[in-house]
Amino acid sequence: MDTLLKIFEQIKNSQFVRILLVSFLILVLQIPTVMMQGLVSDRQALRQEAISGITTKWGAQQKVVGPQLVVPYIKRLQSSGNAPRSEVKLGIFLPQTLDIAGVMDTETRYRGIFEVPVYKTALTLRGQFQRPDLSNWGVRPEDILWDRAELALQISDAHAIQDQAKLSWNQQQIAFAPGQGKLGGNVGGNNPGIYASLKNQMNGNAFKFEVPLKLNGSERLTFAPFGEVTKVNLKSNWRDPSFQGLWLPSDRSVTDKGFEATWNIPSLGRNYPQQWNQDSPVGQETIQASVFGVDLISPVDNYRMASRSIQYNFLFLVLTFATFWLFEVTVQLRVHPLQYLLVGVAMSLFYLLQLALSEHLGFNLSYLIASTAVVVMISTYSVAVLRAKQRSGIIGGMQVALYSYLYVVLANQDYSLLIGSLGLFGFLAVVMYLTRKIDWFNVNRTPTLPNEPPS
Repeated sequence: MDTLLKIFEQIKNSQFVRILLVSFLILVLQIPTVMMQGLVSDRQALRQEAISGITTKWGAQQKVVGPQLVVPYIKRLQSSGNAPRSEVKLGIFLPQTLDIAGVMDTETRYRGIFEVPVYKTALTLRGQFQRPDLSNWGVRPEDILWDRAELALQISDAHAIQDQAKLSWNQQQIAFAPGQGKLGGNVGGNNPGIYASLKNQMNGNAFKFEVPLKLNGSERLTFAPFGEVTKVNLKSNWRDPSFQGLWLPSDRSVTDKGFEATWNIPSLGRNYPQQWNQDSPVGQETIQASVFGVDLISPVDNYRMASRSIQYNFLFLVLTFATFWLFEVTVQLRVHPLQYLLVGVAMSLFYLLQLALSEHLGFNLSYLIASTAVVVMISTYSVAVLRAKQRSGIIGGMQVALYSYLYVVLANQDYSLLIGSLGLFGFLAVVMYLTRKIDWFNVNRTPTLPNEPPS
């Protein structure tokens, strides 16, 4: 019996066993980490529902593709019989020049605690088409159906058009009709938009057009570079734009009063020509891949920040528990596994506090409040666990360093790997320095430190 008690005592005091136990507790504490990731996803989904409730009525993300000139023609087919055969095909032609000028008036709408940026925009599309040349396709002039030509303009959320837009075509006013027209639907699929019939309006070698357009939208506004040279000038009172697409603005200015951006895009940079037909079509996915524009994003996405911060929970638990364990080894203290667990739960609670507060106070303030609360809680608790205010101060200082480090990592995403690597290297160097004189072969001794009351 005495032998069993000695063996049990050796196991109880074994630092190797304690390391295994602490490692097990860290793994157990990954359960609330996974639950927190799920909570972040649920809150993101709830936010997206709120956004959809606003944008469905006001206007969704707007994508303006066009204008494009659709000209039908007769394609004559060889026939083995006596009767000739023919069918109607469509040619699609893009403008020689396309200039877009727009002003976005933005505001923030709320659904509960969630917010979404929305805008009213007044756009003017100007440019010129050259008279289409179909001779390269072997089409005879008399087989071109000029009287059935149409001008189509795709708008991703056409229900948000705010006025009865009219096309100025060589100074002739032509009313737009809803949809992609009798011909445009064959090339634009089911994409919503507007079209104008150009019957009796295709006389001449060049056609100047102008389309004034007032749209409501939210979060994003993008365009397709349909001109041989496409120029876009966009002004807005939104102060935090995020420019998207294959092309960034050639000139931009962002101030506290808003932004102004200008794009100059040559057709050589995109992956489709100035004209094509149904025999060699250009897919909608190719066109959609070429769009560019601006996102009206918030400077800080609280849910993305919360999701990124949770990823560091495992590392923080390892570093904090390792510090407590170093106190056990260096000053012969004993920290109960339940005390490790309570400290770990307090650290996991930080992410819940930060997420909940950020929905009301924003990321920066909520991070400060949550981290301060957790640091104070763990530092105060450590006074009793480590039996000295000085040791508790070391734990508190380390917690401050950890949460300060995390904030720097979150604020500098591009340098997060470098910062993380340097931080781990520094911690390992400190551990090696503090434990350099420990006799690891004779470390399992009974604690000699008296049970002092907290000083």
